[in-house]
Amino acid sequence: MVISLLDDAYACRINNLKRSVQLSQKALMLSRESNNEMLIGRSLNQLSLFHMIMGEYQSAVSFAEEAIKYFERLNDEKGVADAKYSIAGVYYKTNNYHLGLIFLIDCLTTYRKFNDYHNQARVHKSLGTIYEYFGDEKNAIIAYETAIETAIKAGDVNIESNAYNPLSGIYLKQNDIEKALDLVERSIAIKEKSGDVRGLGFALYGRGKVYTKQGRLVEAEDDFTKALEIHTEAGDRLGIGMAYHKLGQLYMAMGQLSKAKEIIEKALDFSDEYNISFVKFKCDYLLYEIYKQEQNTPKALEYLERYLIEKETVINTQTLKVIENYELITRMESLEKEALAQREKDEIIEKKDRAEQSARVKQEFLSTMSHEIRTPLNAVITITSLLKDKSDEEDQQLLDSLKFASNNLLLIINDILDFTKLDTGKVQLEIRPCNFITLLENITRTYENLAKEKGLKIALKTGSDIAHNYHVDETKLSQILGNLISNAIKYTDYGMVDFEIEKISGDLYIDVLRFKITDTGIGIPKDYFDEMFDSFSQPKSITTRKQGGSGLGLAIVKKLVELHGSEIHFSSTVGKGSVFYFDLQLKKSGIPVKTPSKRSIELNNKTVLLAEDNVINAMVARKLLSNWGITTEVAKNGVEAIAKSKLKVFDFILMDIHMPEMNGYDATAYIRKNENPNTHTPIFALTADITAENLNEYVAYFNGFLRKPIEIDKLYEALTTV
Repeated sequence: MVISLLDDAYACRINNLKRSVQLSQKALMLSRESNNEMLIGRSLNQLSLFHMIMGEYQSAVSFAEEAIKYFERLNDEKGVADAKYSIAGVYYKTNNYHLGLIFLIDCLTTYRKFNDYHNQARVHKSLGTIYEYFGDEKNAIIAYETAIETAIKAGDVNIESNAYNPLSGIYLKQNDIEKALDLVERSIAIKEKSGDVRGLGFALYGRGKVYTKQGRLVEAEDDFTKALEIHTEAGDRLGIGMAYHKLGQLYMAMGQLSKAKEIIEKALDFSDEYNISFVKFKCDYLLYEIYKQEQNTPKALEYLERYLIEKETVINTQTLKVIENYELITRMESLEKEALAQREKDEIIEKKDRAEQSARVKQEFLSTMSHEIRTPLNAVITITSLLKDKSDEEDQQLLDSLKFASNNLLLIINDILDFTKLDTGKVQLEIRPCNFITLLENITRTYENLAKEKGLKIALKTGSDIAHNYHVDETKLSQILGNLISNAIKYTDYGMVDFEIEKISGDLYIDVLRFKITDTGIGIPKDYFDEMFDSFSQPKSITTRKQGGSGLGLAIVKKLVELHGSEIHFSSTVGKGSVFYFDLQLKKSGIPVKTPSKRSIELNNKTVLLAEDNVINAMVARKLLSNWGITTEVAKNGVEAIAKSKLKVFDFILMDIHMPEMNGYDATAYIRKNENPNTHTPIFALTADITAENLNEYVAYFNGFLRKPIEIDKLYEALTTV
């Protein structure tokens, strides 16, 4: 009786989710009456799945966690995996992607063990969703195609067609419209034949996107409207939010801005109520575009800032955890004791191969992440800097807010990416002669305004016996001290922050200096001492949204201090404040430190070939270079860059790395190796990919690697120095 109820509940989920819930509730009641733990667990699992689909996430997790207790008592691995799948769905739909990954990989390991192709297909489809969200289209396609293959093995046409929809969306982004339409039409045909009404809603939504791209706007409106009706009837909140967003985008394309605003604001209210973050920031961006078209600059900037802040919230602490857990994709459970010797050998070899693949996936993902996030930030930050010179007082305030939000997001991203490089041992000290006292004053000045905003005083105290010049890595020392000072300010509401440097010992050539930051803040609880230098660690008892941050600051400080061959120490009392200090052995410098010259006419009448596929970034770079008197020619990809390099001599070439048709590595290698007017022209990589300089076979072709967002001083220095 109970098994029949559960089978019926699962079968009718595709067209009557409410009925599925009713049947599962009845099955749970009967199971509890008979005290059958296996059936109780199965009933709880199905209720968890159905509540997850409906967006009732708290109930879904509660049912799944209760189910796990029963299945663990029964040693039922597959039952545990089914419950974890529902929890994984809740996590990645609420932006906890790292936890979603962990649970999905655990599920996949179990389903492979039992040759459960039906559930393997579901997991691969969910993994594709996570990859796609972070811009890793290559692995997303692999995951969706694997989902299709395993669904076919399982004979499950509905899961097969579920994977066609997002796969269609990726090909649409790649402008392969014919392939996108073929896949989504195939999905619709399957859904109509199988009677999967919920799935049909998502398929119609997918076809609506293709029709929009083709300019068939009336047909697209019809598909989105039907999808919205289906999702509303089924109670599928994610589907409702997505349909609202696309309808708003469609009405914008139709020029019906008032209707678009009405729908988008409805989507915002809905996604606020049910915590659908990725719909929220997409809608914020649409409203920014609408107000920009209406030339309502204050409103446009308000929604652009909201978009950046919401985006920051989504990736604030999730991004690196996803990177760290990517290697879990290839993790397998310990080999079964009963397995034959040959099988054990094969599995060990396979595990090694998969570990190597995992390292490659992690590296590729980090490369994609840094490029995809830093590229749009390059435009936002650089345009803001350029606009500030030409704006009135009211616009200046808005631009300051926008710049603050952008820089805050960039700081978090840099923390994440820098920590990853440190964690993989790919960071080295770059020691140069430095005007040490000036460096300390500049660091202090950087944080003075932050302190003043909180009514705090920040004081720099240097011993009289400290030399004026030392050999140091200015960037990394600034990063250490900046993290410690900003932390001190963050957790101090009254009083002061002292930044003190004293000489501990020394001789004619080398000094040992102690760097000490003291605050009168809220202090650190003793029970947090052991974990405070761990990544993503913040004291829960005192951390507020206001204090926020990535939770990586002290972890980065610890690794950078250790890179210098030293250790970070601290003492703290709750309610009284904290002291952080470390000692560095620094070599004195007798070489006069060069003072950077003011920008003059050094670059006037120079020519640059800029290889950049992003239109906005190309426009921004061209404007910036024109301020220095440089004439710029733009190539949209590596092939075009090579063609232009054959026509005339340029003074410099600025080469993006990630471009269509041919990437910057291959284009630069071609220019260097083949006869053309620019074989010996200085070529700089100008890229948002922080891993770009790690590809050893290409490094020698470049004169240097410059980061996006563009660091204006470093770009100018590179061009004038070369």
